[in-house]
Amino acid sequence: MNPFLMLAQAPTHEQQGWLTSRLLATFTGNAEWVLWLLAFLSIISIAVMLERAIYFLTRSLPNSDDVLMKLAKGDLDSVKSTVAKAQGMEAAVLREGLDWKDKGPDAVQEVIDATMARERPRYERFLSILGTLGSNTPFIGLFGTVLGIIKAFKDLGVSGAKGAEVQSTVMAGISEALVATAVGLAVAIPAVIGYNILQRQVKNTVARASSLGQTLVGHLRAGK
Repeated sequence: MNPFLMLAQAPTHEQQGWLTSRLLATFTGNAEWVLWLLAFLSIISIAVMLERAIYFLTRSLPNSDDVLMKLAKGDLDSVKSTVAKAQGMEAAVLREGLDWKDKGPDAVQEVIDATMARERPRYERFLSILGTLGSNTPFIGLFGTVLGIIKAFKDLGVSGAKGAEVQSTVMAGISEALVATAVGLAVAIPAVIGYNILQRQVKNTVARASSLGQTLVGHLRAGK
């Protein structure tokens, strides 16, 4: 005989501990709130990904390769005009570095390092939310599934179903409970993908800004 059926049909103890009864009363309630919570977290995840994508698109330096060539040739005036009104880490590094070029390459290097340290947290803003959702929403879904299974067995014990009715009742309850796990994974997978893509974008932006800054410093050192 199926062990689940034996468990469902086994007589329950009339006397339960106070803590056990309280936990059963808590965990045998309707677990639909878990699905609503996961739906809310999915909205947060999508909002963060869209906000970060817009942020990166509006703060990139599309002609960074051309700017790098101009720096290598020493055309600093053209570079300064190019980044004068541009936004983002790359433009900020060059703009502030050029403002300090008369102080010498060592001062420019320090300004570049300080600018990158200031700008990077702005790019990484909200990414921890995606990382947290990607790591924890499967467990929230699993929690909803466990609550659903507990409720299914509790309802079975109250109804007093026997024979084939036991199997149909338990299986129906478990299939409904597994929806929470599926929803948890559906929220987690896009969050993890979005987190990895955005982290990669941050690293690429930092690498380009560092390359532009070091090219400027190299030019200034060569001109001493």
